[in-house]
Amino acid sequence: MAICSFEALRTMARARPALRLVVAGGEAPEIADAVMTLIADGLIAQAVVTGAPVRMSTHFPAHLPPTVKFHPAADAPSCARAAVAAIRDGKGDVLMKGHIDSTTYLRAVIDRDTGLRTGGALSNVTVAEMPSLDRLIAATDNGILPAPTLEQKRRIVANTADLFRGLGIAPVRVAAVCASEKVSDAIPATRDAATLAQDSAEGRMNGFQIGGPMGYDVAVSADAARVKGLQSMPAAGAADLLLFPTIDAANAVAKAWKFHGRARTGSIVLGARVPVLLNSRSDAAERRVNAVLLAAAVLEGRLA
Repeated sequence: MAICSFEALRTMARARPALRLVVAGGEAPEIADAVMTLIADGLIAQAVVTGAPVRMSTHFPAHLPPTVKFHPAADAPSCARAAVAAIRDGKGDVLMKGHIDSTTYLRAVIDRDTGLRTGGALSNVTVAEMPSLDRLIAATDNGILPAPTLEQKRRIVANTADLFRGLGIAPVRVAAVCASEKVSDAIPATRDAATLAQDSAEGRMNGFQIGGPMGYDVAVSADAARVKGLQSMPAAGAADLLLFPTIDAANAVAKAWKFHGRARTGSIVLGARVPVLLNSRSDAAERRVNAVLLAAAVLEGRLA
């Protein structure tokens, strides 16, 4: 059965072994709140948090539970490197960005010698639960690749396979979103969308049904798809995943979901050795918890 809400995802996550979390940069109250909430909920069994212990201790409980370990690190690069090293040493299942900047964090993740790359492209996906939809919906890539090539778009879609498998969604309906539904040399993204749709139709994107090019309205509204005569296009009106042509478009839509769509969201980076969480430093504890729930779905999907 497909998971359609973060509450249902929480139920699934609680039924599987608790995760071991590594946090890069714990010197902020929202990080402490997220870690302690995850422990209280039984979602993580232990946490390694990098940063300055004296500053972190002002945000965490005075009597730190034995399941939380501070790893001293003097600055943001040290926090990121120490956290990635802990993952490589087998001390964690999931990596979370704490109170450090994204560039420093990702630099440690993608380092060719000491990072967590597996050879393919990394990509970010935001999953949203909104009152206006009866299912979860995801947007990609809204955090890593500024202007993905056609081959990178193939990789971006493929990266989500474990996530959607863990969410019980099959096949995954993918909308290649563009400004026009007509293939045009003036809008290169429309050519990529048509090629991806052809790949899917010819069985080269196993587990995915890709439609495109299509506008955002066609992707999410069955009525809009019918009005435009595109209701037979794969994913039209029922998309699980929106594949955007640029990071600007994907990032703007994902943030609009949060601020205007009353969405509950979680974000995760896919394509690394372990699930990598790339939250905004402004994100509250709930979004960090939701990201860990998505990580649980990815790890469940790897077992399926």
